[in-house]
Amino acid sequence: MRLRRALLVAITSAAALGAGGVIASALNDLPQDARPVQDPTAELNSQPAAQPPSQPVVVPPREPAPEAAPAPVVPIPITPPNPSVVVVPEAEEVSPTEDEAAAAEQAEVVAAPAEAEKAAEPARRQRGRVAIVEAVDKITAETMRFAVEVGGRPVRFADSLIVSARACEVSTPEEVVPDAIAYLEFRVQPRGLLQASEPREIFRGWMFASSPGVNGLQHPIYDAWVVGCRA
Repeated sequence: MRLRRALLVAITSAAALGAGGVIASALNDLPQDARPVQDPTAELNSQPAAQPPSQPVVVPPREPAPEAAPAPVVPIPITPPNPSVVVVPEAEEVSPTEDEAAAAEQAEVVAAPAEAEKAAEPARRQRGRVAIVEAVDKITAETMRFAVEVGGRPVRFADSLIVSARACEVSTPEEVVPDAIAYLEFRVQPRGLLQASEPREIFRGWMFASSPGVNGLQHPIYDAWVVGCRA
């Protein structure tokens, strides 16, 4: 009897632990509510400029100009010295041999592809861990700028818009237009813990912060676009 009770207790505990792990995993996959993100540039611009401490202005005393000798009444003639010309003998031109000329041509041919490879190699874009997204609810006129972790937990905006970020990159200084590019996924699912159906995907692709109208989300209820990337 004791052995049966111990086996029953062990089986019940294992089942409870397994169910708890499944519930925790399901809760972790649920989207979290979006929180507004403040623009760091606006915060810096809103800070008042630091005022220097008030100190008395000290003016240094002015020194008198030095006295110069008076100019002569009669001009003094000045005769420049005769410059000495040094003749440098011309160096004799030495024609290179055939072996030296061939070696020089081979060195130029080898150096040209190496320089071309260095010039053609572009700089790598810097990747961010968080994408900054701005979304608008057309029905309630709610606008929010929020952060979405790349590869992390999805973020829910308003009632049913779910946003996931897969990548976020910042353009290199060599590029003409400074930009932030993010790969985002947008799904729609009503708010609630237990859902009868899976979220419906409405957009997936790259978005550009410099051109939000090129590949932005255009939905009957929501509009969304990427604003930038953050480390």
